[in-house]
Amino acid sequence: MSRAEPKRRTRLDPAERRRLILDHAAEVIAQEGVSALSMERIGREAGVSKSLVYNYFPNLNELLSELLERELRRLRRMQGQAAEGAETFEGLVRAVTHVYLKYIDERGLLLERLQAEPHVSAVHDPTEYGRETAVDYLTELVMRHFELPRDIARAATDISFGLPASAGAYLHRHGMPRPVLEDLTVAMIIGSVTALKTDYMARTKPLRPEPRIRPVD
Repeated sequence: MSRAEPKRRTRLDPAERRRLILDHAAEVIAQEGVSALSMERIGREAGVSKSLVYNYFPNLNELLSELLERELRRLRRMQGQAAEGAETFEGLVRAVTHVYLKYIDERGLLLERLQAEPHVSAVHDPTEYGRETAVDYLTELVMRHFELPRDIARAATDISFGLPASAGAYLHRHGMPRPVLEDLTVAMIIGSVTALKTDYMARTKPLRPEPRIRPVD
């Protein structure tokens, strides 16, 4: 009777191996929390030795930091792609909000647990990642679309930028159906900017003095 040949370990590209290690770490954190994670546990889940995990990441904090960076970068990239396909301002707001809430619904627990680690992140709001660049981009759109001054457009954009994060937190706390929460968030964002154009700017616009009528000689 012939012996079964031992399974050969597949040699993966370093980038692919790194991705798989992060993927397995993400699964453990999402299911059991950060406290359940160790380099040995990650190696076991990924089917590699602990020493190989150390070849890619010098310590657990470095691994967790890279995992969080990857998640936030992926979320921002998906939102950017959604924005590029929008044809109207409402379509843009809805597309970006939809992507955010869907991501938080599916992977929000992972983000929350990673951002709760003080040695991994000092920020506890996913929308803070790449915020300045995104706000700059959206400010230009608001200025053109609503014909608002730059300072007003930027303030409105920056303040509204936090609404999806609040909606994401509400989603987890209260379990409101995601489509309903998406509609509410989009309505609040668009409503606030529209109100600036139709109400705030009209109320704060300086009065023009009436022209003086010169007496006829």
